[in-house]
Amino acid sequence: MPDLILIRHGQSVWNERNLFTGWQDVDLSEQGEREARDAGLLLGAEKDLDLRILHTSVLTRAIRTAELALHAAQRSWLPVRRSWRLNERHYGDLTGKDKKETAEIFGMEQLKLWRRSYDVQPPPMPEGDPRSSAHDPRYRDVPSEYIPRTECLKDVVARVTPYFSDVIVEDLRREAVSGGAVLVVAHGNSLRALRKVLQNIDDAEIAELEIPTGIPYRIKMDNELNVITATYLGDPLAAAAAAEAVARQAG
Repeated sequence: MPDLILIRHGQSVWNERNLFTGWQDVDLSEQGEREARDAGLLLGAEKDLDLRILHTSVLTRAIRTAELALHAAQRSWLPVRRSWRLNERHYGDLTGKDKKETAEIFGMEQLKLWRRSYDVQPPPMPEGDPRSSAHDPRYRDVPSEYIPRTECLKDVVARVTPYFSDVIVEDLRREAVSGGAVLVVAHGNSLRALRKVLQNIDDAEIAELEIPTGIPYRIKMDNELNVITATYLGDPLAAAAAAEAVARQAG
């Protein structure tokens, strides 16, 4: 039975400041580090969970969340695969801007359209902008046309799906033979994209799905990758409260 665990990274220093982050590489806040360790304790408490391999984005906040969580779960030795395809959605010219201030300037309806619509992109990041990832060495082997200047959730689904189908599915099928599980530590929108693909969530519903930071979400599937059960580990009320906190970020 394929067994998949999804974790959104812990709070980052830009989450703490309520800034649009996207592909900007920032570290975890102190709260984010605690959330990562707590996620690892939840993983370790699942007696029937045998983690075998880890997938992360190439962004520091996801990488450090995975490291802290696996240390707490006593699984720091897991083999790792990393891919830019698991990165957070690119927020274009909103990158680095305060969410509440953006709402005050453009209005809540426009902000919600940029944040939560399925197929509306924020304004693109200007060419040559110092915030651009074009010259970041972690993307040196990625064709330039794949480096976005802005993205909507539909774009994230398009880049995440091939990685899921070609890489994660292969690991799920291999590890399922001996009862092993696959862990993915990524971001709100890349995990939203994975859940859309796995759980056949429609476009309107997926745009409203809030994913809490630092709480593992366990998905058990049959051999055809149909979802049998899907639930957050630990206290469900804590997961709901954390998801609501994410929803309130724009005020």
